[in-house]
Amino acid sequence: MTDSERIAFESLLGVCRRLRGPDGCPWDREQTLETMTPYLTEEAVEAVEAITSGDAEHAAEELGDLGFLVLFCLELLGERSGLGVGPSFERATEKLIRRHPHVYGDAVVNDGEQAYKQWQEIKKAEKSRSDAPPSLLGDQPKGLPALVAAWRLQEKAAAVGFDWPDLKGPVAKIHEEVAEIEHALGENAGQPSPEVAREIGDLLFAVVNLARKLRIDPEAELRGTSKRFRSRFLHIEKRLAESGRTPSQSNLEEMDAFWEEAKRLSRSETPDASPPTETPS
Repeated sequence: MTDSERIAFESLLGVCRRLRGPDGCPWDREQTLETMTPYLTEEAVEAVEAITSGDAEHAAEELGDLGFLVLFCLELLGERSGLGVGPSFERATEKLIRRHPHVYGDAVVNDGEQAYKQWQEIKKAEKSRSDAPPSLLGDQPKGLPALVAAWRLQEKAAAVGFDWPDLKGPVAKIHEEVAEIEHALGENAGQPSPEVAREIGDLLFAVVNLARKLRIDPEAELRGTSKRFRSRFLHIEKRLAESGRTPSQSNLEEMDAFWEEAKRLSRSETPDASPPTETPS
C-alpha cells in the first residue's frame, strides 16, 4: 500500500468513526446495520451503473461511496459484536490466500477456468466442515437480481463440467424453449397460465446461459436495451408532441415509423458503436 493509499484509507475510516462519535452526526449515530441495508443496495447498484457507463471519474466516485458504506457498516458491526474492520479484513485476507494456492502455494493452474474451478472446490471443502450443505452451488442472497443469480448458478455448475462444450448447445436450448412456449400458449388458448410462465422462465435462463458462454453480462445488456427503448420511446413522444398529440392519440404504424427514425438517428450519432440489440416494434 502506498503512503497516499494508506492516508486515504485512514482518513475515510476516521470520518466513519467521527460521524459515529459523541460529537458526530445525529443521523449517522442513529443508524444500525439493519437501517443501512437499503443504502448498501442502492450504492452497489449505482456503482455497477457507473462502471458500465465507461466513465472512470463517475466509477471512482461511486465505488468510493460504496467503500465508505462498507467501512461504516463494519464500524456498526464492531460496535455490536467486536467484529469490525480489523477482524473482517483479516478473515477476508485469510480466505483469499487459502483459495489461491496457485498464488500463495505450490498448486498449478493453466487458465482462469481452472482457477475458478479450484476456488469452488476449496469453497465446497470449507462448507463441508461447517453446518452449511456441501454443495458447489451454495446459498444465494435472496435479493440478488434474477439474471445475476442465474449466471452464478450456471457458472458454478460449469466449473465442475456441467456445461455444453460449445455454443451449439445453448443456442439449441433457446430454440427448444421458444418452441415449448409456443406449445404452452397453444394449449392454453394464448392465455397466461402457470405453464406458460414457467416456460418463459426457462427461456430467460437459457438466454442467460448463452450470454455466460459468450462472457456477456446479461444484466448490463438488458439495462442497455432498456435504456435504448426509453430513448426511442421518448423520441416518439417528442415527434408526436410536435403536432400536439400523445401516443394514445396515435397508432402503431405511425409510432413504429418514429421508432425507426430514432434508431437511424442514434446510429448516425455513434457510427463506430456496435449495432444495438434489436427491440421488437
